[in-house]
Parts: sequence; structure tokens; C-alpha cells
Amino acid sequence: MTLHSCKDNSNASSGETEKSQTEETASTETDSTSKTILFFGDSLTAGYGLEDPDDAFPGLIQDRIDSLGLDYTVINAGLSGETTAGGRNRLEWVLEPDVDIFVLELGANDGLRGVNVAETRENLQWMIDQVKIEAPEAKIVLVGMQLPPNLGTEYTRDFKELFPDLAEENNITLVPFLLENVGGVARLNQNDGIHPTAEGHKLVAENVWPILESLLNE
Repeated sequence: MTLHSCKDNSNASSGETEKSQTEETASTETDSTSKTILFFGDSLTAGYGLEDPDDAFPGLIQDRIDSLGLDYTVINAGLSGETTAGGRNRLEWVLEPDVDIFVLELGANDGLRGVNVAETRENLQWMIDQVKIEAPEAKIVLVGMQLPPNLGTEYTRDFKELFPDLAEENNITLVPFLLENVGGVARLNQNDGIHPTAEGHKLVAENVWPILESLLNE
């Protein structure tokens, strides 16, 4: 499995580099399989801080798929530092009409920056709509996220409820909370207390796999 590198999207040149790398990855991956799972997310998807990007949960999902002999290839389109606004701008670079499963994992950086929940909702809804237009046969999975309580009770509540609400409104599949049993557990996170270690990503993959497996078996 080939994973493109994780880069910060703080300037235009790095964005163009990311675009080129992502397009190249997508081309390479989709040529070798009849079915594709695209993970579109931020540093949690990209595997920030890991020695080997394949140790991030999308890579572990690929390992599980391979062990079962299923004809799916995972594309990791995670980008460290990505917000939902950045995702709107980047989506067209990576989205292909033949994507079979689209996993949307964005919003955590919005929350940590205190972005208005209504704005995050609007951006996520826009991306869901675009996937339905550009890849109408794709099954969409929305990945839920939660924030630490120090960001305020009302804000953290509204942010948490955003994901199940969007999933229900759009009739798409939901991973309730990506970091279940990982978030806030020191031994499973890197020194920043935010990004999972390789061991933490194993549990993250276990949070995602049952949801994804149900779609693979349909």
C-alpha cells in the first residue's frame, strides 16, 4: 500500500505538492484494484508523528482487508493540519468518480481552533453533497469526533452532536467517535496528547473496522 506523505497546508506551494502527490497516489492505487476506499481526513488519518505512515489506522484497515482476501485498496488522503474549510478546497484533487467507499474524517482541527459549529457543519455538508454528485455510487462514512471539556460545555456538546445529526440527515454511515478508548489515554497518545501512537492507532482501527466491514459485506 502506498501512502502519500503528511504535510502542513500552510502555504500554496505545499498545497500544490500535496495535490500532485495525492493525484499520483490515487492513480497508482486505482489502477491495481476494482474497488477503492478513500480516507479523506486530517493528521489522525495521515498518521502524524508515526515512523511508518502504514501504521496509521487506514493502513491497518488495508492489512485487515488483505488478510480477508477482499478486493479493496485503501487510499490515505490525510493531510496534517487540515480543517473542513481546507477539505472543501482539496476535495476535487482527490475525489474520483469510481470511489466505492468515501470516509470523511474532518472537523477536529475546527474544534480545537474554536471554529463556529455552524461553519463546520456547512463545510461537511458541502463535501457530502459533492461526493454524492461526483461519485454517486460511493458509500459515505462520516467519522465522529469529540472535544476535551475545557473548550466549554455548550461548544463541546454542539460539536459532538454535529456528526450524528449530519449522518442521520444525509442517510450515511457514522463512526460514532474515532478516538473511543484512545482519546485522553496517555499511554496511547504521543507527547502532544492529541495524536495516537502506533498502539493507539490499532484501537482506532478497531473503532472503524466494524462499521466499514458492514459496508464491505453488503
